[in-house]
Amino acid sequence: MSKTFLRLALGVALAAAAVPALAKNPMVGGAPMYASKTIVENAVNSKDHTTLVAAVKAAGLVETLSGPGPFTVFAPTNAAFAKLPPGTVETLVQPQNKAQLTGILTYHVVPGALTAKDLAALAKEGGGRAVLKTVNGAALSVETQGKKVFVTDAKGNTATVTVPNVMQSNGVIHVVNTVLMP
Repeated sequence: MSKTFLRLALGVALAAAAVPALAKNPMVGGAPMYASKTIVENAVNSKDHTTLVAAVKAAGLVETLSGPGPFTVFAPTNAAFAKLPPGTVETLVQPQNKAQLTGILTYHVVPGALTAKDLAALAKEGGGRAVLKTVNGAALSVETQGKKVFVTDAKGNTATVTVPNVMQSNGVIHVVNTVLMP
């Protein structure tokens, strides 16, 4: 082999080693979630979040959650909304209940981009529990057990993070299995 060929092969190998491997886009609700898209752009593609998307639209929060953020969103699934008493969602999306719906939805949003690792660190600093101030001004508490993250609302209901760290261009989503109530 020629020295030129070896230098070229070594250069290609070194260049390839210097390029970081791209993380696979997580799947949520049967759709890939792209870190280059906003919270809303990704959520509309998740078949598990159609109720949440409809509620965000009814509350007039699409523009806000499409903004620069960053936001940490605890995103309840359709199954989480289905656990609410019958008729609750239908009542909340009525125009006359927009303020109440907005309060509930913004209770699922925390300023900043907090990964599961960040949440665990905050909980550890807090002696096992962290209190987070939500966008609506009320508090949520976060606890971790092993790699599991749990979020507890003001009424004592606890949601489990089922899909953590869904990175967005304007924050991070953690999929939860319970609707949190202020």
